Amino acid sequence: MDQERHEAGMPGDPAPGDRQPAGGGNIFQRMSPIAFAVVSLVVVFVLYQVIGGAALLLFGGQPKADTVGLFRWFTLLGQITGILLPTLLLIRLRTPNVPGYLRLKLPSPVEIIVTVVSVFALQQVLQGYLAVQEAIPLPHNVQVIVERIKELFEETYRILVSAESIPEFMFVVLIVAIVPALSEEFLFRGIVQRSMEEAAGGLRGAVLAGLIFGAFHMNPFSLIPLVALGIFFGYVVYRSQNISLAVAAHFFNNFIACTASYLQLRDDFVVLAPDQPSSLSLVAVNTSFFGMVFLFSLLYFKRITEPEQNDSM
Repeated sequence: MDQERHEAGMPGDPAPGDRQPAGGGNIFQRMSPIAFAVVSLVVVFVLYQVIGGAALLLFGGQPKADTVGLFRWFTLLGQITGILLPTLLLIRLRTPNVPGYLRLKLPSPVEIIVTVVSVFALQQVLQGYLAVQEAIPLPHNVQVIVERIKELFEETYRILVSAESIPEFMFVVLIVAIVPALSEEFLFRGIVQRSMEEAAGGLRGAVLAGLIFGAFHMNPFSLIPLVALGIFFGYVVYRSQNISLAVAAHFFNNFIACTASYLQLRDDFVVLAPDQPSSLSLVAVNTSFFGMVFLFSLLYFKRITEPEQNDSM
């Protein structure tokens, strides 16, 4: 019923003022939803990779401890000029109603709390998946290559998020949690999911946007967790018709990672025993418990975001 309601022209559809003109308007307004999403992804990808490539040249392939401050500023600049500003400009070229297109609204406190609890529980479930992924044996030659690539990803991330003072920690939160939550959600849940919903329907659009979100990060070791998070963020927007909740969930997910690094917790820490080595039995218990928390919180979120009766008429 929910799927039929959204595909039949209900809350998930674009507002009349957001629809593309049949003949007039600029080239972005005349594009089909899929074409607009593809063009937007290409534009952002190229811009962000140009800035990222310049950063790699500047830091010799990887930042060092003595250049971490400059690396962070470069990362912040790349996120703003390579993702956030181009995304807002593309939406403005598509429609004059930018907040309406983004579905930017003020969420209720209950919606925020349930969303945050859900994403925290999902994060712990995904820790369990990563533990299983790590335990899968690989041929020695392949394992050596995988470990080298993984080490490069992890070392760069550790340098980015490591902080030794509260002011430094707050700056890391700005770079790793606040700006990515805004820029990536506006792109993937704003442009991509909105376009996919118009072309394929509400729930399918959320799933497709989540898949693209995971692939866009180009991190093979975290592909499944990123896709899972992307689909969850998309479902939140699909149900609530409010991108602010996805921004809040995205921010909280990244903020937890920043906090864990600042508190010097293990990369694979689990909430039930954060100071202990993560044995498979402990991970299984942690995953099962938070899997139930995620399920119940998701069901409650579905309940509190049930469309009003007059919305489905």
